[in-house]
Amino acid sequence: MSKSIICFGELLLRLSAPGRQFLLQSPSLEVHIGGAEANVAVSLARLGHRVCMLSAVPDNPLGAAAVGELRRHGVDTSGVITASGRMGLYFLVPGAIHRPSEVLYDRADSAFSRLHVSQLATTSAFAGAGWLHLSGVTPALGKGAAETAVELARAARAAGLSISFDGNFRAKLWQSWDGDAAFWLRQLIEQADIIFADHRDMEVVLGTDTEEAPAQERFALAACAAFAAFPRLRRFCATARVQHNVDHHALSALMATREGSLHSTASYEITPIVDRIGAGDAFAAGVLHGLIHGMNDPDTLHFGLGAACLKHSVPGDFNLVSESDVAAFVGRGMYDVRR
Repeated sequence: MSKSIICFGELLLRLSAPGRQFLLQSPSLEVHIGGAEANVAVSLARLGHRVCMLSAVPDNPLGAAAVGELRRHGVDTSGVITASGRMGLYFLVPGAIHRPSEVLYDRADSAFSRLHVSQLATTSAFAGAGWLHLSGVTPALGKGAAETAVELARAARAAGLSISFDGNFRAKLWQSWDGDAAFWLRQLIEQADIIFADHRDMEVVLGTDTEEAPAQERFALAACAAFAAFPRLRRFCATARVQHNVDHHALSALMATREGSLHSTASYEITPIVDRIGAGDAFAAGVLHGLIHGMNDPDTLHFGLGAACLKHSVPGDFNLVSESDVAAFVGRGMYDVRR
């Protein structure tokens, strides 16, 4: 049996206005379960992997609903504990045409943000695990959460796990406690085998400035800087998005390796967009799927991009497509009716 993948992060409730309305334009909100790392966990489970979630939720119906939703999609939630604190929330104002979407966070003093690594069942979770996936959202929640993420990453590295890290820079969260993003993100990337990031993440972490270079050159320069700064790092991946308007994007992907290879994909037009939240997490899950299954780097990158493209068709944070769905997309006959 293949080794499991551990995802560590906060489970959230997403509250969004129905349709394309502003918040409380009408007296109702749509509810979805989400969270960057939980999105990766669900996507990997739907792709056929054994996935364990490490997290904390309040001991109330909101926490129970979040855990139950992960379990419904095949994620092992035995590593999710109940703790004091509240449920983390975020509000989404969906954009339309030339009006961008907006996210409002309400996550202070959540059960997860108070979590200490000693509360996690790391010994049992690490047994039989091959990967740990984390993101830059967790350290952005506060000093305690940042320390927990770093300690967990170091413990996983010492236990022989490979580590995947998604930059997921959230300026609003860092600003809320005046956190030193470069200091904490650097400690996490130091442990990583693969990171999902772009030139903007490297500007935050390393102070590099490549804004004037063409897009692919920016990516290559950022990757070179990352490989020079972080000796353990093996792969550097990102999606590239051209936004014609809120409902029409073009998406492609890039991967650089420590050996000097630079891979890129064709660009896919995505219109109309049903829901783009979680597309980056779907990409990360697709790339991890390819690596775990021994695909070569170009095929791995293409599979990850296919998963990200398909996420734009799925309402909510979770990407609910299967391995065969992604394979059909990146292969032939992607639009054929399946009978």
